[in-house]
Amino acid sequence: MSKLFSSIVLVLFVAATSQTQWQRHNVNTTADFRGLSVVNENIAWSSGTKGTFLRTVDGKLWQVGTVQGAEALDFRDIEAFDANTAYILSVGAGESSRIYKTTDGGNTWGLQFKNTNPKVFLTAFAFWDDKNGIAISNPVDGHYQLITTEDGGVNWKPLIPQFMPLTFEGESSFTVSGTCITVQGSNNIWFVTGGTTARVFSSTNRGLTWTVRDTPLMNGVENESAGIFSVAFYDAESGIVVGGDYRKPNDKSKTIALTINGGYKWMPIKNSTLSGFRSCIVYVPGTKGKTWVAAGSSGSDISTDGGLTWKELDKGSYHTVGFANSKTGWAVGPNGTVARFIAR
Repeated sequence: MSKLFSSIVLVLFVAATSQTQWQRHNVNTTADFRGLSVVNENIAWSSGTKGTFLRTVDGKLWQVGTVQGAEALDFRDIEAFDANTAYILSVGAGESSRIYKTTDGGNTWGLQFKNTNPKVFLTAFAFWDDKNGIAISNPVDGHYQLITTEDGGVNWKPLIPQFMPLTFEGESSFTVSGTCITVQGSNNIWFVTGGTTARVFSSTNRGLTWTVRDTPLMNGVENESAGIFSVAFYDAESGIVVGGDYRKPNDKSKTIALTINGGYKWMPIKNSTLSGFRSCIVYVPGTKGKTWVAAGSSGSDISTDGGLTWKELDKGSYHTVGFANSKTGWAVGPNGTVARFIAR
């Protein structure tokens, strides 16, 4: 499917104050962005509403594009591998759940998967490499639905696990940041849930078998808009989940938990200094498991001690963040928000 870039916009930096490490980019779009994939310190992609995507290949010049024929879709997740290759996922019931791929920098997009089951609602995907990936849908008839590819998206096939724990009534995965599922190493997968519970599903064999663990995060028993929104791992053992209640963005209670054993047990951080509800957590590459950044509608926070303590970066409204290294990262959010992390 072909497209032309709707505009190419030179980044205009807004002077950063001494209290912030984010610098806003003025990008010519009002789309809301929830998907983000950082390839390196120069290349990043983002996805959003109105069929919109963004791409930078130098960290300064942003291209604003629309997937032709998908102008009504809401792209909540994107996974990129270089300046030319990216997968993009849209959410919604029935045929609104789709996956496209570009291999020419967004000039053309090929439709790889269009859902035909009215009960399926894709929420996010993750890739081990440019050929092998997995996408998740909210539960259907008591089980999460998963599709996988082993050939770069030429074929997406339903995954039929040997064992998949049943879901609770009202349990689902949130589509706020494209980070409700993550992969690590060659075979590991984790995805997180909210609604009536706040749990972490995990697999060490690419989804053939699964285990599930409860967490101490706020859940829908307290409020249906609460739960886990994001999961990230540094290695096979060390990970963090964040969330809370998105309708109470400044509520600091039960918003974060850590694991040091691959998700077998999740530990709350008593008197956490995380600033409130967070829709995204990411590990900052190259920091040996120490530096993490969390973001949400009420701001962003950074930890340099493995997630035990946090320092507020700013109070901007973001949906998701991503980092190339300790000096370069991006955040995206509502109404065309794009910001670059600048290390002091």
